[in-house]
Amino acid sequence: MNTLLLTLAITTTVGSLLSFQPAAAQVLPPAKKAERVEITTGPELESATNHLTIIRWITDNPGGSDVHYGIVHYGTDPKDLSQTAKNPIRLNQGHAYTTFRVRIYDLKPRTTYYYRVTSEESNGKSDGVKSTVSKFTTPPGPGERIVAYPSQPVPRPK
Repeated sequence: MNTLLLTLAITTTVGSLLSFQPAAAQVLPPAKKAERVEITTGPELESATNHLTIIRWITDNPGGSDVHYGIVHYGTDPKDLSQTAKNPIRLNQGHAYTTFRVRIYDLKPRTTYYYRVTSEESNGKSDGVKSTVSKFTTPPGPGERIVAYPSQPVPRPK
């Protein structure tokens, strides 16, 4: 009888270990899509070097699919923002806000760039938010860096 119980206990334990899927247990359904998304901070230059520039902005949480893209349309003419940089972000459903950070590579030194930001879901559907045109100037040369700080404090979830 003890051998039978031991065999049953081992079989049950091994079976439950083999059928357990931790990744599937942690997947949450997409958050409800926000009716209206607004930029609450920025957009603004986070930092710029001779090889990398980062533009940052904060919106209220757009909801929808977990993966969204921050998009920066930019150029040296405010009427021609034909260049695009796009970076993915995974939304945190527990936060009331989302911070987007988009990297732009290899800009010309001592050059003023104009830009506008927007965001979209992973399926390409716009979040319905678009900034006004802003500008920044890249540093004069290699090894130099421009670091900007948020003009407003980062919002905290309520």
